Amino acid sequence: METHKVVSQDEWLAARKALLADEKALSKARDRVAEQRRELPWVKVDKEYVFDTPDGRQTLSDLFDGRSQLIVYHFMFGPGWKEGCPGCSFLADHIDGANLHLAHHDVTLLAVSRAPRREFEPFKKRMGWRFKWVSSDGSDFNFDYHVSASPEEKATDKMNYNYETIGANDELPGISVFYKDDAGNVFHTYSTYARGGDILIGAHNYLDMTPKGRNENTIMDWMKHHDRYETAEQDNCCHQAKSA
Repeated sequence: METHKVVSQDEWLAARKALLADEKALSKARDRVAEQRRELPWVKVDKEYVFDTPDGRQTLSDLFDGRSQLIVYHFMFGPGWKEGCPGCSFLADHIDGANLHLAHHDVTLLAVSRAPRREFEPFKKRMGWRFKWVSSDGSDFNFDYHVSASPEEKATDKMNYNYETIGANDELPGISVFYKDDAGNVFHTYSTYARGGDILIGAHNYLDMTPKGRNENTIMDWMKHHDRYETAEQDNCCHQAKSA
């Protein structure tokens, strides 16, 4: 950074305008991809999935909560885990803010994990999250949407993830989207995995505007649970003191 090129205001403006052309092209390409995503064909969901939720046992249809669109974040929290995946937690830090608006635009957004709900509830409380988080424990949901290896896949050490065959993993991240029509039929409309969830991480977009960018050697190597940063305890104490 110390040797970065320094120019006059006029030279900077010319370079900035050149970049703007690329930014506009990217925005238009993103709009085209979003349109293609909306035009994907749907698959009717005939299997009944039941989840353990704060509102009792609920089916996939119940999770829509009166809306026609459902976004499920497949949160990596397996049976027996004490903490959620740090990367999933980083993304989950952005859910509550989005839900302030999505809930008023015919969209329900929530998280699903394979661990029993009693195992991740303490972690949710620790993180201070308000979004609905339900357990798929006892159902095939995680297996059918390719974020957890089934016993059969573990036996062969092969599973389908991100639309290709990889080694079997107990837990992997992803996002799945569903639609419910007026007759109550549920359809799977979209799923994305791996870096497909990157667009949901607002902090990345802020970092991408800065000179140092994401400043990482491997993806998200700098990121921690938000209460594990070195200054997190101090910042929390200061916040509590100001609020007193």
